[in-house]
Amino acid sequence: MNNIPDSQTQISAAEGQELVRSLLHKEGTWVEWGQICQKLQKAGYDNQKIFEDTGFQNSQQNLVIVAAQVFDNLVQGDVASEILEYFRGPRSDVLYEFRVLNQKQRVNASLLAYEKRLDVDGAHIVAKAVQDVSRMSQLPDAFTNHPGDWVAYISWKRAKSKRDLQERSRLIAQGLKFAHSNTARDEITKLLSDFTVVKSATAPLLPLYRLESEEELPRIVPLAGSYPLGDQEIQAIDKVEIKQPFGNIQAKGGTYIPVPGWQTVLKADDPVAYLCPSNLLPKYLGGNIEEVLVILDRTNTTWDVGSYFVAEIEGKLELRWFETEPNVPIVGQLVLILRPKKILDEGNLTQPWQMDD
Repeated sequence: MNNIPDSQTQISAAEGQELVRSLLHKEGTWVEWGQICQKLQKAGYDNQKIFEDTGFQNSQQNLVIVAAQVFDNLVQGDVASEILEYFRGPRSDVLYEFRVLNQKQRVNASLLAYEKRLDVDGAHIVAKAVQDVSRMSQLPDAFTNHPGDWVAYISWKRAKSKRDLQERSRLIAQGLKFAHSNTARDEITKLLSDFTVVKSATAPLLPLYRLESEEELPRIVPLAGSYPLGDQEIQAIDKVEIKQPFGNIQAKGGTYIPVPGWQTVLKADDPVAYLCPSNLLPKYLGGNIEEVLVILDRTNTTWDVGSYFVAEIEGKLELRWFETEPNVPIVGQLVLILRPKKILDEGNLTQPWQMDD
């Protein structure tokens, strides 16, 4: 499939040929290669055509484009010139691992990668640790707010749960390698003489649902009143605007959203819903990012380890699983997460059935 040209990044045929020539001869660093690949793609050049003309495979194009974007985050973060020069070396694969992080996290992770001279495997460990710790409400006091201590904490936590001494030792060594603070290093060092195995609690499965049939996707209709009534009452009703994919409406007195009457919903005493991108959930759902509906019960605010809770953290609602009782206010217990039904052609739902004679 051809890329859709960006009207703001159109280039002349001569400029395109020069960019392709530059890629073919691998002029400059991988950062320039990524910028050129992105410029060509935005101008409508097909990925396969770029490969045929330059030798840059589709996967390599994607790697250098994304890694160059992470590199640009370092430039915007006023990172020292010697660090930028270090990553201009053959380290696009290291920066590519940080694509899953936000801009500030990318800078911090890259500084750690520079300090520790990490390869792609080490960068992957750092990226995963930053993601895991960023979802937590707090760390033990011994571990500071530094990406090195974050990796050390994850290593320490996993090491405590291992009976296998070889795996336990590997994780301890990993934690000591990344530990930034002396307190974190001391906490990990204790495991060298304390062989107690502490089974770590596992986050429960998310109560995840998806609408699967048209019967579960009702149409919202306003209620004008009870019979007898006249045309005046009918005309007085404001038009209901339905927004997809969940069919929520805007009406006087607030917004309402239809949800099937599943038992878990009926059991909720005071349910409240909000919309949330799926990539902000505590666990990765796989596939494309989509908008999901989160329903919580406001009456259940007592923490227990077997449930997810919506809490207010730094002024924002966050869905979290807490291994221990949190020190932040709980807004409510999670009832369910609702995915939208995938309807390929909504027009078919309004058409009458047609059969051959």
